[in-house]
Amino acid sequence: METPIRIHIADDHQVLIVGMRTLLNAIPNFQVIGYSLKGTTLYEEVSNNATDILILDISMPEKDGIEVLKEFSKKGFPCKVIVLSTYDDIKIIQEVMKLGASGYLTKQCAGENIVEAIEVVSNNEEYFCSRVREIIFSSATKNNSKLNKSKLNPDYQLTSREIEIITLIALEFSGKEISDQLFISANTVETHRKNIMKKLQAKNTISLVKFALKNNLIKS
Repeated sequence: METPIRIHIADDHQVLIVGMRTLLNAIPNFQVIGYSLKGTTLYEEVSNNATDILILDISMPEKDGIEVLKEFSKKGFPCKVIVLSTYDDIKIIQEVMKLGASGYLTKQCAGENIVEAIEVVSNNEEYFCSRVREIIFSSATKNNSKLNKSKLNPDYQLTSREIEIITLIALEFSGKEISDQLFISANTVETHRKNIMKKLQAKNTISLVKFALKNNLIKS
């Protein structure tokens, strides 16, 4: 028998917690082991009950979700975090990404996507619902990039060309558009993309968008 995924829910709406518990406890291998209505003691709670995944609301009394993530980032993450929020503002999404959350869902898409999000995040990947992905890509495309290479950590060992390609991928350029923009072949673009994914240990395009946002290659 598989070890269940232990889930803790933090939200200031009791009705949402009840509905979420009912939904998740009906899924084989999911176990909701606790909940919180405020964020003040959340770090201790999820540490003590060996939580695997915390579903975290941004808006909570006394200590909101952003402050909770800051505490987790400072002390060390005791579990993986999926943010569940009514907010779909790119600045909030970007801050949550920078603070180390593994996923972000709007409450409008939670019922449809929460099970998949937990499964994906429990496999050490990141998850963003379709609405959040649209916001990230829209922001990247709307606000054209100005490369900021000087502040990029040299440990990534990225070439100038690779940085250009990451930025264009994050701005939703196709392989052909990138090749046209940089006057290189489509095969060369694909080779660079594979090398970039390997260097950054990125699993998909959204990981590259996150990298570009975190490192100010594209601006929100």
